[in-house]
Amino acid sequence: MPRVKLVLEYDGTNYVGWQVQPNGPSVQGRLERALSQLLGQRVEVRAAGRTDAGVHALGQVVAFDAPVRLPTRAYWLGLNSLLPDDIAVISAVEVAPEFDPRRWATGKRYRYLVSNRRSRSPLRRSSHWELYLPLNLPAMQEGATHLLGAHDFSAFRGAQCQAAHPHRKLWRVEALGVSGGELSFVFEGTAFLRHMVRNMVGTLVEVGREKHPPSWVGEVLQGKNRSKAGPTAPSHGLYLEEVFYGDGPRVEEAEEAEEADED
Repeated sequence: MPRVKLVLEYDGTNYVGWQVQPNGPSVQGRLERALSQLLGQRVEVRAAGRTDAGVHALGQVVAFDAPVRLPTRAYWLGLNSLLPDDIAVISAVEVAPEFDPRRWATGKRYRYLVSNRRSRSPLRRSSHWELYLPLNLPAMQEGATHLLGAHDFSAFRGAQCQAAHPHRKLWRVEALGVSGGELSFVFEGTAFLRHMVRNMVGTLVEVGREKHPPSWVGEVLQGKNRSKAGPTAPSHGLYLEEVFYGDGPRVEEAEEAEEADED
């Protein structure tokens, strides 16, 4: 029984999130339905991360055990003919039987998009957080440096997070773009807590609005109190951009990778 790895792109606007839930359609549910049509029997998939309602993906990674062996091209073309227009398979490959998209991941990259134009944009309303007053980009860039490294991220942890502990490591945090135009926040790290990225973005935007100095981000982080941080940024600006892998399962922080409750 071959194990197949898929990379997915999807627009999360119309879904309750990645994971199957009783209150509406999910990306996982749509994919498993398409797989059952393609393969003639029910197939369960496992993903690298659980994206929330409204969150998008450019590089979500999933894996499943196929009951029959097909050319990988058949998964790509066949599934795309069965999936809705807002979900697509962008690559398919057969992998080692023990491959696990979550436990083998060495890290992830998330990107958050902000439209900072003076007026609203009908084309960006479901893909960007629209903020109309110009943001201080250098201040946000300075504030972002306080989030780099290994820390207790309790201040940015969502209330419903089920992760075993709040310790995470970020090796890239950047604020990019042009004030008054399009901005993006990029985060790379080993794993992420529930709403962690959106809470960090909301905090950096408070700095960009000049409500607080850049050093305040470090103070919030050290305080470990969610109520002292900025608001949670809307889900529709967030993208799971890429999942990173090495040559095998990640030994260091494997429990963290398994139990993280991500955006």
